[in-house]
Amino acid sequence: MKEKSKNNMNGKICLVTGATNGIGKAAAQALALMGATVVIVGRDAQKTSRVTEEIKLTSGNQNVDLLLADLSSQQEVRRLAEEFKRKHSRLHVLLNNAGGTFATRQISVDGIEMTFAFNHLAYFLLTNMLLETMKASAPARIINVSSDAHSGGKIDFDNLQGEQTYSSFGPYGNSKLANILFTTELARRLEGTGVTVNALHPGLTSTGFGKNNPGFFMKIMGVVIPLIARSPEKGAETSIYLASSTDVQGITGKYFVDCKVTQPALQAADSTVARQLWDISAEMVHLAEVEFASA
Repeated sequence: MKEKSKNNMNGKICLVTGATNGIGKAAAQALALMGATVVIVGRDAQKTSRVTEEIKLTSGNQNVDLLLADLSSQQEVRRLAEEFKRKHSRLHVLLNNAGGTFATRQISVDGIEMTFAFNHLAYFLLTNMLLETMKASAPARIINVSSDAHSGGKIDFDNLQGEQTYSSFGPYGNSKLANILFTTELARRLEGTGVTVNALHPGLTSTGFGKNNPGFFMKIMGVVIPLIARSPEKGAETSIYLASSTDVQGITGKYFVDCKVTQPALQAADSTVARQLWDISAEMVHLAEVEFASA
């Protein structure tokens, strides 16, 4: 990809979640090739260690480190942020990439529906925990991996966690819509700080996504998707572009598809819903309001 050779990320520190597979791994490797210090986040210690060494070997960059966390747990997200800050005083790129779908309604350790906890609240909490570090590192970039599934999503505050109705993919679309609403509201709150935040759709990509779900349908999808989907390297291109390209310097609060600004679904542009979602999310993760996060 042209961005790999065009952009120099020497001296930049990047944190990539969901980096042991698929899009996250491809993005982490590309950033390492550009010379960045890359910290990858995974849940499985053995796999995360193996991927770290693989990225070092293939990129020729020894400045690749790892942190472990189950991002569905608020305690672990907080621990992850604190461990990162103990090791690094700067953060130039935060790539919120980890995500999942759950065929049946599951509850996180915090008592929150798993899709909402993992796909939205993890982005929200980790980002807020690292914002002061990113402001001190400005110019800095936050990148939220969403999906065109957001177009079928709806933020229903009376059914935010699927308490009343739950389907296989409905909560996923809702969480991806939440990613974009979070992006636009955070961009508003970060005006003038030198920290930008954008969301993206990576395209249908062949990854390990959805393999945590049992059932015949998911097994069929696991066979079909690799035949029609783009490679992880192709799926990671927009994430890499937003993390490294000078073309997007200063651009914030936008939604990108194939490295181009694209208009999201109408419901993703509702600033009233975005602010209400922020307030509810802050309550759910027990986030104390501070100056940069005030309305």
